[in-house]
Amino acid sequence: MESPVRTAYQRDRDRILHSNSFRRLRGKTQVFIAPAGDHYTTRLSHVLEVSQVARVIARALQLNEDLAESIALAHDLGHAPFGHAGQEALDHVLEGGYRHDEQSVRVVELLERGGQGLNLTRDVVDGIRTHRKPRHDVMGVTAGQPSTLEAAAVKLADAVAYINADVDDAVRAGILHDGDLPRRAAARLGRTRSERINTLVCDIVETSAGRPQLALSPNVLAALNELRDYLFRAVYTNAVVKREADRSRHVVTELFRYFVAHPEALPPEFREDPRQEGPERRVADYIAGMTDQYAIARFSDLFVPKVWPV
Repeated sequence: MESPVRTAYQRDRDRILHSNSFRRLRGKTQVFIAPAGDHYTTRLSHVLEVSQVARVIARALQLNEDLAESIALAHDLGHAPFGHAGQEALDHVLEGGYRHDEQSVRVVELLERGGQGLNLTRDVVDGIRTHRKPRHDVMGVTAGQPSTLEAAAVKLADAVAYINADVDDAVRAGILHDGDLPRRAAARLGRTRSERINTLVCDIVETSAGRPQLALSPNVLAALNELRDYLFRAVYTNAVVKREADRSRHVVTELFRYFVAHPEALPPEFREDPRQEGPERRVADYIAGMTDQYAIARFSDLFVPKVWPV
């Protein structure tokens, strides 16, 4: 039934915001796993930042802001706990692999609301499916080309948001320091987070205005990719970050193996198999929905000896 006060895309946004999967994003981190500090980026703060950037781009280019916002808010619903470490662990143990963009679609179409899904519009689901980027290209095509300019805006906004947030988090963690960023990239994009975001958003708008596709200009795209490559070398593969990522992969792997061997231990909603997909798929769905702290608690319950009271 159509609403007299909301567009279809506004309805999609509201269904996403009120979903359990969206609420759990506040307990899923990105690079720095289960941090004690309050100011590190979580999946929830990330999707809100992506939404804000995507809306600015959409408004400047006279696109549909509500569509861009809905895609942005839902694009990471399928991320596993522990950021990319959790995704890599599931990708290794699940036959056929695991990709968070595919899982996000699965969440909104099959898993939310007791298996009914959120009944989102086709445009929003397409934007969720095509938001992912390959390793070396911010505008890559391996996840499929978006069918709407709003989805393309979210794809770019995702890169703008996470790269700049990861820089700030790395400085907060003491892995990077002011002045460590590549000089050419910093000179082109800016030396502060706000300067870089402003440069990138303005460049997207100026480059894309009146054109059938959204893009960054070649010089700004090269600077952004240089900054991204630097983060891979200095942050994502940093020894401290890697050690915690290895531990996180171990947690996810052992949880997966345990629940595949003991499907009766799954919560009731994951014991049934209405699509005849097998226990591995149901276990992956269960683990992918966990927050970092819940995954740690489940691992502790199952594998860490209990201390007897005095």
